[in-house]
This record gives sequence, C-alpha cells and structure tokens, in this order.
Amino acid sequence: MNFNLVVLMGNLTHDPELRVSGSGNPVCNMRLAINGRRAKKGEQAEVLYMDIVAFGKTAEACKEHLAKGSRAIVQGRLRERRWEKDDQPRSKIEAIADRVQFLGGKKETPEAPGEAGPADPADSGEAGDEELPY
Repeated sequence: MNFNLVVLMGNLTHDPELRVSGSGNPVCNMRLAINGRRAKKGEQAEVLYMDIVAFGKTAEACKEHLAKGSRAIVQGRLRERRWEKDDQPRSKIEAIADRVQFLGGKKETPEAPGEAGPADPADSGEAGDEELPY
C-alpha cells in the first residue's frame, strides 16, 4: 500500500502566480515558508521553503484570497518533478494542493477565514506537465 499525504502550514513568500495550462486549466504556483523548531538564543530558526501547486477552482481561489505574507494550511501530496537543463538533470519536490485553508492575511475579507478544495478531479490539471521546466 502506498500513502502520500502532506499537511503544511506557513506564510506565502510572494503573491500567488496564476496561469492557464495548455489544456486551459488554471494553475497557481505559490511558495510557503514553514517555521521549524524555535531557535535558541544565538541560533538561526529553522525555516523550510516548499513550492505549492494548485489546480482548477482551488488555484483560482488561492489567487483571489492569498497574497505575500498570508498564512495558509495546505493539504495534498508530494510530487517530484524531473527535467534537464544545459544537459544537467534537475529535480525538485513540490506539494500538490488538494485543499487550501486561508488563515487570514492581506486579501482576507472581514468574514471568517475561507477554504478552497478539494478540487474537482477533472480540474487536477496534471496534463499541464508538458510545460516543464519551470
């Protein structure tokens, strides 16, 4: 049995970037800064930076409700992307968002925090893989 589930909470390091794949599917790229353990006096705090990709309605909602500095919880799965650049193999790990919970931030309205997802399976957009590399 295989199991691939990740839940991440952090702050966006830049505004979400929304584009449309070659198949017409919305794709949103974001980057989360995730704080690790607290630093002791004189030490640097641990921070993990994770690239997040959302598709379909989830992608559109992220672009609408999130901005640089926004706090969010992302639930999804990890994926490794591989490609070649200058005859050198490249790869990166990213999280594919199934659900995104908005915890407040610059674009949040005075109402309660929102949530996007799960996306319609037809909106998963993974047909957009032909657009590698980033």
